Amino acid sequence: MFRKWSIGLILFILLIAGNVPLLEAEPTLARAGDALITGSTVNVRSGPGLSYSVLDALKKGDKVTIVSQSGDWFEIESGGGTGWIASWLTAKASGGEQKSANGKNAVSTVDRLNVRSEPDLSASVLAQMNAGDGANVIGESNGWLEVEFRNTRGFVSKQYISTSEPTKADPAPAKGDVSSFQIAVDALNVRSKPDLSSSIETTVKNGEVFPVESMEGNWVEIRLSEETTGWVYAFHGHLSNQTVKKAASPKEDTVTVLTDGTNLRAEASTSSGVVARANAGDQLGVVTKSGDWYQVALPDGQQAFIAEWVVTSDETKTASSNAEKKELRKEGTLNGLTIVLDPGHGGNDGGTVGARDTKEKDLTLETAETLSHHLRSAGAEVILTRQSDTYVDLRKRVSAGHQVAADAFLSLHYDAAENSSVSGFTTYYQLDYQQALAESVNEALGRKVDLRNRGVRAGNYLVLRENRQAAILVELGYLSNFNDERIVTSGQFQEQAALGLYNGIVNYFDAKLD
Repeated sequence: MFRKWSIGLILFILLIAGNVPLLEAEPTLARAGDALITGSTVNVRSGPGLSYSVLDALKKGDKVTIVSQSGDWFEIESGGGTGWIASWLTAKASGGEQKSANGKNAVSTVDRLNVRSEPDLSASVLAQMNAGDGANVIGESNGWLEVEFRNTRGFVSKQYISTSEPTKADPAPAKGDVSSFQIAVDALNVRSKPDLSSSIETTVKNGEVFPVESMEGNWVEIRLSEETTGWVYAFHGHLSNQTVKKAASPKEDTVTVLTDGTNLRAEASTSSGVVARANAGDQLGVVTKSGDWYQVALPDGQQAFIAEWVVTSDETKTASSNAEKKELRKEGTLNGLTIVLDPGHGGNDGGTVGARDTKEKDLTLETAETLSHHLRSAGAEVILTRQSDTYVDLRKRVSAGHQVAADAFLSLHYDAAENSSVSGFTTYYQLDYQQALAESVNEALGRKVDLRNRGVRAGNYLVLRENRQAAILVELGYLSNFNDERIVTSGQFQEQAALGLYNGIVNYFDAKLD
């Protein structure tokens, strides 16, 4: 009886199985089209992230089929299987279609909004949007929007963007909208072709602006002279729609010494021997420039090296003279004023690290970015000593203010102490002409942030001691204090701290109108 029932049950199950399909694994997403590799070498990884192992490598120009997408990563067919590549190293291939994640347009509400290579304040700046500039929204992640702006794909902070639904009349940003490219690194190689393996034609320097001839992927063709052009990597500068009438000269003829007793050294290093000294106003002919050092010719025929941060070039002298022509300023505005913001630390100098692994160098940059938008909205010209996670020498930070004849200099920091119970914010100054700014900022900051006010104090810091500007250094809480760290890492504190600093600066300059 049991045997007959078992055989019957098995036959019934087999009969059902023959008519009902087996359950399948979760289907893959529909193919999103084809893409071309724009990076010189692009790793194919086992998963959607830089931490996954490398399976293969693709070369520039290779065409791949996109299977699916996860965040900023494309799953592609590779070597008979599948793998993952970074979407920002690709471009849409003809016949393929990569649509915006939400079909929206992004419009900047502020001037000089940085478009970054990653959704992080420490990432490099690819371009800058001014108020009213529009871009296509590709995606959104943790307060950042991924956008395509003038043929550059990057990330912008969502808090400075308004979004709208696109209309049929809204064309995608065209290459023709780009007119100029400003160099954003100390020295950048210009190549004969849009490829890292091509020959180097020349080197251009930080701040120089060149007309844009064309673009290819992440490469920009710039005009060096009437006869020559070359290619640079877009990640190392800023694209703009402002027209350049004439290509900037890549060479500087002279530099002017800023301080009496400035050392001239045998080699391009602060540890090298001093061969001579120069005084403020001395002009020295430039032989060449390497990194942060000029090789200069001395009056007696010798050659020596002088640091970039203790001199001013012809270009920066022009900026300084222009800065002296201040606009008539009304109370409550900052029109015609130049303010230097100095986000403390950066690069291999991380500053202090909190109990919850908060890095000071990241927080100071976040505060400076937020404050800069408030200041610019009030009409100020704002200079940041660093805009990404890079190391900047202290003297070079001070020199940034001297070269543009800044009206104020604010160095932003977060503190630490062995005693974890110590908390609060402190405002420091060193010289008498800096005290009024310190007091104004400290008072306004105390009205905005919920931290203990430790007051205004004298502090023997190099960025104050050697600064000819009204300069202050603000310690915005103790990362060694658990409660302070919890507060200062919140978005609300960052916004309130920026408003407090902003109000203090405005109040200081309003008082000078009396």
